[in-house]
Amino acid sequence: MIQPQTYLTVADNSGAKKIMCIRVLGGSARKYG
Repeated sequence: MIQPQTYLTVADNSGAKKIMCIRVLGGSARKYG
């Protein structure tokens, strides 16, 4: 189960980047890079 605020490490064109996944009302998740 994903916590309300979860820090995830993803890889993109610029390399590894840490993003924060925040659950919002409705079950949707917004990712901030």
